[in-house]
Amino acid sequence: MFTGIIQGVAQVINIDKKENFQTHIIRLPNELIQGLTLGASVAHNGCCLTVTHIEQQLVSFDLMQETLNVTNLGLLNVGDYVNVERAAKFGDEIGGHAMSGHIMATAIVSAVNISENNHQVWFSVPTHLMKYIFTKGYIGIDGISLTIGEVKDCCFNVNLIPETLQRTNLESRMINDVINIEIDPQTQAIVDTVERVMATK
Repeated sequence: MFTGIIQGVAQVINIDKKENFQTHIIRLPNELIQGLTLGASVAHNGCCLTVTHIEQQLVSFDLMQETLNVTNLGLLNVGDYVNVERAAKFGDEIGGHAMSGHIMATAIVSAVNISENNHQVWFSVPTHLMKYIFTKGYIGIDGISLTIGEVKDCCFNVNLIPETLQRTNLESRMINDVINIEIDPQTQAIVDTVERVMATK
């Protein structure tokens, strides 16, 4: 489980591409290496990946084709940065909201509005996900727990505080960038349950 509170960004150092399979090596910040072991879970842009090799700050992760298909991780290049969060431990403060690290779909950045005191980003999402997206609801964007602002048609926005911009890769996101989406699992459960109940009446 993850909290959606990004602990930092990590640079992609190497990508070893094979048929239907990739190994990514990232350089984790020093503070995230402490106690890290093989088999541990680390979210990359919100996608839960398993540690397969550790060499000082360089940490390897294997990505299957399904992961590459449904996330933006297959679009990464060497030198890019990903949002990282280590798995939550029992007793940790949940500063965001509970997240599984399972990406449901990707969305497209449709607009970026920057003013003196606000950084607003609009996202276009697949139509079938819109029933789970509500004003003031929770959503995971590249692993970041955020509150939804406005919702219009197949789009929604979020408003970003300076701390989020400093700690994550969202400040560099531009129009047409692809980002990972994880719907709040509680919202999904409620909506799906109500749909099933209504379908029986």
